[in-house]
Amino acid sequence: MVHMTDRVLNARERGRRLFVTCALALAAVSGLLVLPGHGQQSSRAKVIGKRLMCMCGCNQILIECNHVGCTKSAGMLQKLEAAVATDSSDDLIVQGFVQEFGQKVMAEPPAHGFNAVAWWMPGLVVLFGGLLVRTVLVRWRRTVPATAGGAAPPPEMLARVRREAGEEE
Repeated sequence: MVHMTDRVLNARERGRRLFVTCALALAAVSGLLVLPGHGQQSSRAKVIGKRLMCMCGCNQILIECNHVGCTKSAGMLQKLEAAVATDSSDDLIVQGFVQEFGQKVMAEPPAHGFNAVAWWMPGLVVLFGGLLVRTVLVRWRRTVPATAGGAAPPPEMLARVRREAGEEE
């Protein structure tokens, strides 16, 4: 015969097991969510990583590469962390990546030499576009006769129109 107390103990034991199982599952899932895909990154590595592109071909910033199965970003991030750990200057670290991967690793072109065109061109396009619009508007104003508000055209224009109309008849 099973007593009532045995049933209560079994229910409590099952409840504890369920609780422990759920707690372990929650810990495992939260551990997976907390672990970053590319390891812990220092704030300095994040700042420098924003200046670099991932070389896997995804055309994303290095620290933001979410390319599934990316073979390049994990190694690049490890190199970046190692370089940051040596206390090298930011520019020296970036130059190390440029030497290894070429200028295409830079997220933004340096603002000197021919690359300066990339920095100046948007401003120049806006400036010249504005000047072009202004010039066109000024010329249109000059060619349109001043008959605003339904005013009669000047007498010389009326005389010219009458002369031309009389010649054609």
